[in-house]
Amino acid sequence: MLILVTGGAASGKSAHAERLLCASAAGARLYLATMQPFGAAAETRIARHRALRRDKGFETVERPLGLAGLELPRRYDGILLEDLGNLLANELFDPAGAGEAAFGSTLAGIARLQDCCETLVVVSNEVFSDGLAYPPETAAYIRTLGRLHAALAARADAVYESVCGILLPLKGEKGI
Repeated sequence: MLILVTGGAASGKSAHAERLLCASAAGARLYLATMQPFGAAAETRIARHRALRRDKGFETVERPLGLAGLELPRRYDGILLEDLGNLLANELFDPAGAGEAAFGSTLAGIARLQDCCETLVVVSNEVFSDGLAYPPETAAYIRTLGRLHAALAARADAVYESVCGILLPLKGEKGI
């Protein structure tokens, strides 16, 4: 099963994603963290997420790049990928990343994760509606993230958007 959870910054999407995964995967659960700890703000977010998932039975793997090559120690009942926006940025802009091949590399990595679990929950960001003009690199990132959302939503069993802490079903049992 593939579940996509999107939302704006501080919308509650991560907490919703954890709850969805815990409800659907009672056994072994993996939290796959993609954020690179650049600066104090990133360190604070990482610490907050670690605290939120404490005592929820997650193993944690930190992997900012190259999901397609990830070797996991076993099969999991559920994996939570936190988050697609960070992973894509890492693949596009990190010198060790996939660069122009980031779209395909990211999809291959997600397919690899699906092979390693019964339920995969992917958390992502809604960064498409501010109406601002961005430099070409940022605009390319936004377009690629949109393409990833479309590709994952088409394959997903369920898609949700978190808005102000409210989880809205867009596709799946309670969605369209």
